[in-house]
Amino acid sequence: MNVICSTLNAKFIHTNLAIRYLKAYAATEFNIQIKEYTIKDAVLNIVTDLYQLKPEVIGFSCYIWNIEETIKVVNLLKKVDPSLIIVLGGPEVTYDTREWMEKIPEVDFIVIGEGEQTFKQLLVEIERNHNYNKVPGIAFRDNEQIIITPQMNKLDLKDIPSPYRFPEDIVHLGKRVTYIETSRGCPFSCQFCLSSIEVGVRYFDREKIKDDIRYLMAHGAKTIKFVDRTFNISRSYAMEMFRFLIDEHLPGTVFQFEITADIMRPEVIEFLNQEAPKGLFRFEIGVQSTNDFTNELVMRKQNYSKLSRTVLMVKEGKKIDQHLDLIAGLPEEDYDSFRKTFNDVFELRPEELQLGFLKMLRGTGVRLRAAEHKYVYMDHSPYEILSNNVLSFDDIVRIKQVEDVLEKYWNDHRMDATVEFLISNAFPSPFDFFQQFGSHWEKQGWSRIGHQLEDLFRRLYTFLEHKGVNDLDVIVGLMKYDYLKNHKYKPRKPWWEASFDKEKRTQIYKQISEHPTILGQSFVDLGLEEKELYKHTMLEEISFDLSLYQATGQINKHPSCLLTYFDPMNGRTLIFSFLEN
Repeated sequence: MNVICSTLNAKFIHTNLAIRYLKAYAATEFNIQIKEYTIKDAVLNIVTDLYQLKPEVIGFSCYIWNIEETIKVVNLLKKVDPSLIIVLGGPEVTYDTREWMEKIPEVDFIVIGEGEQTFKQLLVEIERNHNYNKVPGIAFRDNEQIIITPQMNKLDLKDIPSPYRFPEDIVHLGKRVTYIETSRGCPFSCQFCLSSIEVGVRYFDREKIKDDIRYLMAHGAKTIKFVDRTFNISRSYAMEMFRFLIDEHLPGTVFQFEITADIMRPEVIEFLNQEAPKGLFRFEIGVQSTNDFTNELVMRKQNYSKLSRTVLMVKEGKKIDQHLDLIAGLPEEDYDSFRKTFNDVFELRPEELQLGFLKMLRGTGVRLRAAEHKYVYMDHSPYEILSNNVLSFDDIVRIKQVEDVLEKYWNDHRMDATVEFLISNAFPSPFDFFQQFGSHWEKQGWSRIGHQLEDLFRRLYTFLEHKGVNDLDVIVGLMKYDYLKNHKYKPRKPWWEASFDKEKRTQIYKQISEHPTILGQSFVDLGLEEKELYKHTMLEEISFDLSLYQATGQINKHPSCLLTYFDPMNGRTLIFSFLEN
């Protein structure tokens, strides 16, 4: 029997772990082919590709990000081949299963919940006896009636074969994110999350997981993301895995984890700060809200002071980048409360702050009790909220404006020095800067057109000029500094007019050549000749003493000169400054 397991990933760099589990579990009896696409691929192209393989059964892994496009693919497949058997599975169709069967008549079966054993049993019945009542945890049709069988007990994860060792995956390991799972379930009960529905945490065999990681690294995997909902729920387990990864990682490999920060012990962080190589680990931490009442309503246990301690300790170690998540639209968190949440978390200066909006996922507590807080939300995926009893759609739109510029001006780290100055000196709070800039961005129509790097600087300058902020000359100097330090090569056309004409520039270069010590010993050590100065450096004037500001945070408005050296050998950028006479 020709069987395909397929899915539509959000991006090309993503891979789907679920369909690989299905293939591995059924491998003793069925040779399943894996076919992955993205939600950006043309539906007809996907259908054509699958049809030409002449499958008898196709199973699709379904999530909120791909269900709408998957339905289009399924509808078209059944039109071109009515005999094809279509099976859906995954979190999106595990809940409201009867509704999905009614909504998509082209679907023959839905696998509910954990699918490895169920899908294999279903394939056996499709091929042999057609006695589908014997298969636990599926929905199917019998004389136009929809039948749903009871789910089976959870699997012993130690018995599940590895989904990481298919030869056809090796060629992609260095180019895509590899997802790895060491446990299933979550000990917490957050009512906006599907993971809260499964009680308890089950673990895979540790030694098998380690062998799988060794295999993946040996075959070129560079980014390995653990999908465990709370990687550090067991301190001893987390410490064992951290130790293993530190000891056996290969150069260039990065491991990402979802961490519950408020239960992380200081001694674990101290261990990581001392032992982990810089850049080896990346933490994703869901804060969601700092409103205690909101957290109580969604049954989320969170000690924000301990969470903050963890984030700051990790940050002080300078070894691990941290990605913190917020959710706008949780129960009883109005606009002002969310502003406070944002500012509370931004105070920690995470390397990345992800601002998301509550999605009323099927099966979750917030969706089941949506009427209590007068939620209005999208009828189709991703079921994002539009308003509730304390947050209007106008408020949602304003927060989305924050999200847009936050991504461009903080998470991409193009203007760290500039943004730090703005939120500390020019605006009442970080949220107010991003909100006011985001609203201006939207009014100018910039959200509907593309941009080059230079455009981001010009647009920020235009906004600040429009606002009439104080010390605009200082801010422009910091913007120049940010722009230059993020270039590996000498930019051809900066976003500002050159500070010096040719005669003045020649004069300054001559001064530097004759007296290189004015730029400090680190510049002297470069040993640059005058020809190299002209070829690999840029000179710009700013209105204040940059060195003093970087050392003390004080602004001394004495013009200074920036010399930026773009090292052609090592691809590094060095910026030196000195006060002008």
